[in-house]
Amino acid sequence: MDILVENITKSFGNQKAVDNVSFQVRTGEILGFLGPNGAGKTTTMRTIACFLEPNQGDIKIGSYSIHENPEEIKKIIGYLPESNPLYQDMPVIDYLKFIAELHGIEKTRMKERIYQMVQICGLEGEKHKKIRELSKGYKQRVGLAHSLIHDPQVLILDEPTAGLDPNQIIEIRELIREIGREKTVILCSHILAEVEATCDRILIINKGKIVADGTSSDLRRQSQNKEILKVTIEDGKKNEIYKGLQTLDAVEMVDILSQSSNTFEMHSKPGASSRRAVFDLCVEKGWILTELTPTETKLEDVFRELTMN
Repeated sequence: MDILVENITKSFGNQKAVDNVSFQVRTGEILGFLGPNGAGKTTTMRTIACFLEPNQGDIKIGSYSIHENPEEIKKIIGYLPESNPLYQDMPVIDYLKFIAELHGIEKTRMKERIYQMVQICGLEGEKHKKIRELSKGYKQRVGLAHSLIHDPQVLILDEPTAGLDPNQIIEIRELIREIGREKTVILCSHILAEVEATCDRILIINKGKIVADGTSSDLRRQSQNKEILKVTIEDGKKNEIYKGLQTLDAVEMVDILSQSSNTFEMHSKPGASSRRAVFDLCVEKGWILTELTPTETKLEDVFRELTMN
């Protein structure tokens, strides 16, 4: 089921959390939703899930509007919030039965559906424990089972792998991919590698506005005209080298990569190259240039470039 977000704006007092945002997610697509803290990600997702009402604009899920059909939308959405609120004193199996009843799942299907969620989310060994006795990773699995138990057509996941170990992350990633073949999925995560590995498309929001929309390859390609260099220089003091690199005309930014060696990451201005200037600076100062390596643009670089200001 497609999601169509049309010019939504949401303010809290004088602060605009989301500012005239529009995008579309198609059935069978997994959308990665990225942004720094306070960018408007959670507000947007809560608005799609009908927990918040926008000041302006509309969101349509299939033929339903959040203004006209909020209750119908809630029936077809599964939402895993970052806070993952759970009833801590309930055993896992009882909690899932309670959630199934809330969603109106038929009694003839309920036992089978709970069993499916226990298997899919890896809760077999924990199903009789009280939720408060579970590790954070298993609590996250219970939250995922909660969001899936009514077989929603749209799934909104806010930091779904938080607290999971590497093996569990891989399992949840595969589960999300499987779900994404038939459902519409929005995945929010601060782990950029996770988003890149799981999602078909990436949307970046900053200060309430969409600043990028495309595949990870598209976003990296758009930043290819910016040269990134890894530079290591010997026979000079770190602070002196750092200040010297910053004074070069073509340089936009310099980061210290290693405290134990004079290794830096340099970002050149769009369309410019700093390589010859770095070489000339080393000759002038009597420094030894031991590394000058172009670095492939990573999603982290694109994210930082789009959200720094």
